[in-house]
Amino acid sequence: MTRLLAIFAALAVVLALFGVWFATQANESDDQFAQCRIGQVAGGAGQIGGPFTLLDKTGTEVTDQDVITQPSLLYFGYSFCSDVCPFDLSRNAIATDILQERDRELTPVFISIDPNRDTPEVVGEFAYNLHERMIGLTGTPAQVKAASQAYRTYYKAQPADDEFYLVDHSTFSYLVLPEHGFVEFFRREIQPEQMADTIQCFVDNA
Repeated sequence: MTRLLAIFAALAVVLALFGVWFATQANESDDQFAQCRIGQVAGGAGQIGGPFTLLDKTGTEVTDQDVITQPSLLYFGYSFCSDVCPFDLSRNAIATDILQERDRELTPVFISIDPNRDTPEVVGEFAYNLHERMIGLTGTPAQVKAASQAYRTYYKAQPADDEFYLVDHSTFSYLVLPEHGFVEFFRREIQPEQMADTIQCFVDNA
């Protein structure tokens, strides 16, 4: 009897493992970008991204559909950031140039999380100085908060007695495709060449 129970228990484990393997294979087969992914998002990619309304460099209201007309790389930061944002955005600009050399189009986008200082003119000039194709966006505090929440980013201004305050914020870059929405995120340690390779994989499989 004990031996029979052991056999059934072993069989149950095998069936459970097979079920996990089968579910994994099914999920991968349903994902046209499975071979491209380098990050994992809790809850799936569908939990990140969505519509937003912000202001461009001329102060005109634009939506995500106006901005994301081709593969785009979104970054949430602020122009007064002394080192982190310029480094990350410069990396994104280099990846954009690498892809352009490969005949792949990418639009780098900078979204300010510091609307009190980052006027449309400020973000427009800041973005252009980093790359001529980079789009700079800002907005009202409510618009910026809504865009940040859509992409599940974090930001918080530090207390200060003057205009030289710092803003703590997350530093991910988000790859968004017009027909698919958000598909991948990149951490700070990802180098331009690896970023370009990954983005090209997504673009070629879209």
